Amino acid sequence: MQASERQLPMHAPMTQFSVNNGELVVGGIPLSRLAARIGQTPFYAYDRQLLGQRVAQLRATLPSSIKLHYAMKANPMPALVCHMAGIVDGIDVASGGELKIALDSGADPHEISFAGPGKSRNDLKRAAAASILINIESFREVAELAEIRHETGCQVRIAVRVNPDFELKSSGMKMGGGPRQFGVDSEQVPQLLSEIGRTGLTFEGFHLFAGSQNLKPEAIIEAQCKSFDLAVRLAKSAPSPVRFLNLGGGFGIPYFPGEEHLDLAPISANLASLAERAKNELPEAELVIELGRYLVGEAGIYVSRIVDRKLSRGQIFLITDGGLHHHLAASGNFGQVIRKNYPVAIGNKMAPETREKVSVVGPLCTPLDLLADRMELAVAQPGDLVVIYQSGAYGFTASPQAFLGHPACVEVFV
Repeated sequence: MQASERQLPMHAPMTQFSVNNGELVVGGIPLSRLAARIGQTPFYAYDRQLLGQRVAQLRATLPSSIKLHYAMKANPMPALVCHMAGIVDGIDVASGGELKIALDSGADPHEISFAGPGKSRNDLKRAAAASILINIESFREVAELAEIRHETGCQVRIAVRVNPDFELKSSGMKMGGGPRQFGVDSEQVPQLLSEIGRTGLTFEGFHLFAGSQNLKPEAIIEAQCKSFDLAVRLAKSAPSPVRFLNLGGGFGIPYFPGEEHLDLAPISANLASLAERAKNELPEAELVIELGRYLVGEAGIYVSRIVDRKLSRGQIFLITDGGLHHHLAASGNFGQVIRKNYPVAIGNKMAPETREKVSVVGPLCTPLDLLADRMELAVAQPGDLVVIYQSGAYGFTASPQAFLGHPACVEVFV
């Protein structure tokens, strides 16, 4: 077989949304009807049924003793967070703004935790007043929380976020290991624990988050085992028994050609083993996993409308009313070293008779505004709807919507 004839890797099948009469169906609504109901494009749409299915899948696969937390930085849309608060065990926030949304959602404050390397004194005071669990990330936070406890009389619940001495291998984004702004270096944690013991803060446990977006079960298993072992060692220096151990997340979803869905079975078996070990080695601890994109990423789509079709020196461009200002990640400008295409479809032509190779671009005056680069899609015209799958996480709020002054998009929860 010639090199030019080799079959290129394909995207993993996007079968989470059904198709009816050639149209993608989201939340039980055909896409063109949903667009008409919203009254504008572009928009993000999140399917609540798919969110419930993903949580149910995890509940059925993971050991029942493992608590499931939603990391709302993946998608802080208030309606979505309210829904998630009712089906997961806890919410993890990364700012004072997210804390407000989590509390408004009705989540149990005892099951809300707050991580982030630059918490202001006001953030810390609000968190203490709400009685949530604060993940300590520096010696400064301990000193400030001790003062807040003295000033307010509030019981201040804390866990120590540990920067481990290992990384999550093959991780899309490394959050631990080596020099990091996140957490306290593991070798400094015993000193920090001693300081906590002198302050009267209520120590509850540890938070370890080695990395994110990983599709290799063996890498996730290794990180979880090392995290557990590290927590057991550090617990010997703790001022009170460990009651909370957040092993982080890292569960990935397939975005790019050649990637496959994560196999949960070996991860579940490993967590069951760790839960058994915890009965002896950390007998008062609840084990938690913290997932964001894995819970919501595949339940969301981004939809824009084609406004023009043009041919330039043999290449077809479909120009849409949405672009990188709404979906930075799909453009490749949110951490990709080599740009790769997200899975894309013409949402109102899901059973095409003919296809063609096209590039989908947005309306911005920059060559970076590229949503699909020479992909085979249904033959499309102005008015048709372009869908970008895997858009439920790090889309709307992670994009520079004010860039070049184009209109903002909207979000809907269906």
